[in-house]
Amino acid sequence: MIAQLRGKVALVEEGRCVIDVNGVGYLVQASTRTLAALPTEAPVTVLVETQVREDAILLFGFVDAAEREWFRLLTTVQGVGAKVALSILSALSPSDLVGAIQAGDRGALTRAAGVGTKLAVRLLTELREKAGAMPSGPGFAPVLPATVAGGEADAVSALINLGYRRAEAEAAVARVLKRVAEGSPLETLIREGLAELAR
Repeated sequence: MIAQLRGKVALVEEGRCVIDVNGVGYLVQASTRTLAALPTEAPVTVLVETQVREDAILLFGFVDAAEREWFRLLTTVQGVGAKVALSILSALSPSDLVGAIQAGDRGALTRAAGVGTKLAVRLLTELREKAGAMPSGPGFAPVLPATVAGGEADAVSALINLGYRRAEAEAAVARVLKRVAEGSPLETLIREGLAELAR
């Protein structure tokens, strides 16, 4: 699987570009945000998500890890394929996505081509608990609510996004909630949850 390409941008077209790596041109599909950020002269490093199909190997490129993580999450939602995910990421940055989902802003999501009202509602419903633990920019810092209001679900979601199974994440957070003060910040729940899982 190709995870990253480093080379020069040989061509930029609508929705895609060609990255020349030592004379081999890789066709990479990308959001308008990523395409606009690609330098034309200097070498570029593009993070890649590879999808293998029966009839093709498709490469999707991202200039930062936050956008790639959102692409991966968006494509887990029924009705959101790679094309729609890139359309959403073209219309909304990772930080805009976090804000729109946490605010329940359907209108922001329907600005993306291919996203109607029904799909926007599905995105809001399925991603509401996960959005707070997702990266919101190049620094990969999650945007987290300040208090425990709904913090248990957010902490579990954050641990799942870090690679733990739901059952063990829920058990770890439950143990943490028994010993931390009420109103503890979500960051504390996640940190203590990680400590529990490390034992």
